[in-house]
Amino acid sequence: MIPTRFVLARSSAVLGVSEWAALKPSQLHALQASSRLLSLGIQDRAKHREAPGKKPLSEKKLKRHFVDRRRVLVRGGNGGSGISCFHSEPRKEFGGPDGGDGGNGGHIILRVDRQVKSLSSVLSRYQGFSGEDGGSKNCSGRGGAILYIQVPVGTLVKEGGEVVADLSHPGDEYVAALGGAGGKGNRFFLANDNRAPVTCTPGQPGQERVLYLELKTVAHAGMVGFPNAGKSSLLRAISNAKPAVASYPFTTLNPHVGIVHYEGHQQVAVADIPGIIRGAHQNKGLGLSFLRHIERCRFFLFVVDLSLPEPWTQVDDLKYELEKYEEGLSERSHVIIANKIDIPQARAHLPQLQARLGQEVIALSALTGENLEQLLLHLKALHDAHMEAELEQGRQPLRW
Repeated sequence: MIPTRFVLARSSAVLGVSEWAALKPSQLHALQASSRLLSLGIQDRAKHREAPGKKPLSEKKLKRHFVDRRRVLVRGGNGGSGISCFHSEPRKEFGGPDGGDGGNGGHIILRVDRQVKSLSSVLSRYQGFSGEDGGSKNCSGRGGAILYIQVPVGTLVKEGGEVVADLSHPGDEYVAALGGAGGKGNRFFLANDNRAPVTCTPGQPGQERVLYLELKTVAHAGMVGFPNAGKSSLLRAISNAKPAVASYPFTTLNPHVGIVHYEGHQQVAVADIPGIIRGAHQNKGLGLSFLRHIERCRFFLFVVDLSLPEPWTQVDDLKYELEKYEEGLSERSHVIIANKIDIPQARAHLPQLQARLGQEVIALSALTGENLEQLLLHLKALHDAHMEAELEQGRQPLRW
């Protein structure tokens, strides 16, 4: 805000001292009034200036709020009550009942939103919107609005240990709680043997349920490996995802999904699953809390640290943990990736690894980008084979 004295001083500098002294009192008051309006306008403009918007959360802060389990209490909206009243009009003695019905309570619906990545935005309790009471002149109450809860793709809905819904596609919906029915007004009870009913019924309470939401990451490919094998570095190299990378194990504590783009606007989703250790199926380490994110992956990328001695044992241990967690999980389509080929001692282990496994191994370096093209070609081949298999079985394949 510019003070009035500064405006007056500027005006005196423009007019000059002699001209300022020669002003009449009426002219002096007019000049002071215009200066006052100018200062008030500047003050109002500063007062109504828009506050700077909140800065978006960084990727590091977003990872802290990743939630893949949530207990939710949902209550549907209560129905509105019916009303008992009679029509009143001049010169009309027997108007009859005209009490309207109450509105129905609003439902609570879970809806899959592609933009939602975790269950952190889901509250622990939801109450639906209640319907309005009925009115006179046979007016029914307004029904309660539907309350939508946005959940990520791959959300399982459980009640009492039983899976009641699997929301694995964008746009899927599930009615979590039904709204209560609205009550009836006395107009509803009009009959030949009862021409003046006074009975009306209250609205019904909404449905109440306790649901357990569980997120299982949905992706085409899942990168599986031991801690510090270079999975996050590899995901950063082939996609625009930015998971945390450091030289210590268990850097990744939450699953990340990166999108690999191909020609023809084709996209392949690759999930970086946190590191698995021996005994993970017994809930050791991160254990079962992240093994379940592997279930939805259509095929696997086994990432092996080639710099460690006897790297083939890593593949055997990973397959053993997957098989113990869910039978048949280790038999899905997969490819072996030998990472850290840029380290000199790692190249010496490559022939032994290929001889032990008896299958093709993609040797690459996520740090330098060496041989990433071969991985992208294998990833595209696995994705195309999965798409063909899904279409042959009459199922809609996952698309990003």
